Amino acid sequence: MDMSSKTYKKYADARAPRSPLWKNCLRAFWVGGLICIIGQCFTDLYISLGMEKEDGGLLASVTLVFLAVLLTALGVFDRIAKYAGGGTLVPITGFANAVASPAIDARAEGLILGVGAKIFTVAGPVLLYGTLAGVVYGIVYWATQIGT
Repeated sequence: MDMSSKTYKKYADARAPRSPLWKNCLRAFWVGGLICIIGQCFTDLYISLGMEKEDGGLLASVTLVFLAVLLTALGVFDRIAKYAGGGTLVPITGFANAVASPAIDARAEGLILGVGAKIFTVAGPVLLYGTLAGVVYGIVYWATQIGT
């Protein structure tokens, strides 16, 4: 059977299952919001234990990273992400999962050629281009502030 790309696209689109957009949005919203509420609860807990606001927020972030990595290692985070979709991409937990998942998958290959080589396969481009963008924005900011 010889099909053009347009014909194949129409054929595939007609047979592809439709995504329940509103249901997916609602799931992402409430799960992402729940992650943020949990983070705020940790912040409030640490502040109530006598920490400064900034230190409590920092420790809450560390706690969320630890929990995301732990849940990734136990296979729970992937099930939550399958259910909630983009709701789990709340930056700190999504980033922790993006770093931990390849490392866990590659652990059978050893610490250096497995974990060490593949730990940043997903998060590496984010770090690279985020850092590069920060440098470019910093230079632009610096250049615009020279005369002031």
